[in-house]
Amino acid sequence: MKGYERYYGAFNATANKDFLSPRDPDGHGSHTASTAVGRRVLGASALGGFAKGSASGGAPLARLAIYKACWAKPNAEKVEGNICLEEDMLAAIDDAIADGVHVISISIGTTEPFPFTQDGIAMGALHAVKRNIVVAASAGNSGPKPGTLSNLAPWIITVGASTLDRAFVGGLVLGNGYTIKVTSPTLMRKKSVTCYIFVYNI
Repeated sequence: MKGYERYYGAFNATANKDFLSPRDPDGHGSHTASTAVGRRVLGASALGGFAKGSASGGAPLARLAIYKACWAKPNAEKVEGNICLEEDMLAAIDDAIADGVHVISISIGTTEPFPFTQDGIAMGALHAVKRNIVVAASAGNSGPKPGTLSNLAPWIITVGASTLDRAFVGGLVLGNGYTIKVTSPTLMRKKSVTCYIFVYNI
C-alpha cells in the first residue's frame, strides 16, 4: 500500500470506502478465493434450482494467503474501479514468494496488453516462476476483441472467462405474497478487482 499512499496520501477508510486489511468491500476477493479453494458444498444450484449438484473450488484442501494490492479510488464510487499500482503489485508478489507459496493466482487484468518490460505482473511472475511457483492470472474483462488480452507473458497461465447464451429465471416470493421475477445475469463485466489470491498447497 506504500505506492498507493505515495500518490494519494494516507489511507482513509471513509473516503476510500475500503478496509485497511485483505478484506474486500465488493466481494471480488471472496469470490475468487472460493473459486480457488472453496470447500465442497452439497446440493448447490444456480438460480431456480438449475444444475443442482456438488460445488467446490479447484483445490479445496489448499490453504490461502491473501495479499491486497489494489485499493478503491478516494472519494469515488466503487463502479469507477480500483487503483492497482505497479509497486504495490510487485511488493505483494515479493511477499508471497518470501512466504513460500506454491501457486500464485492473480485476479487483476488490464484493458490492453503491455510489453513485458513495462508490465509489473509479468516481471513479478517471472521472479516467482524462477522459484518454481506456478502463476495463473486473469486474461481481463475487455474482450472478445482483438488486442484486449492481458497477462500474456508465456510464463503465466492466462485464464479467460466465458458466459452463457441463456438466462435462468426464478421467482422471489415476498412475505406479503408478491412475487418478483428474477433473472440471473448472463454476462458480468468488472473494470477492475480488489486483491491477489495466493494459494498454499497442503
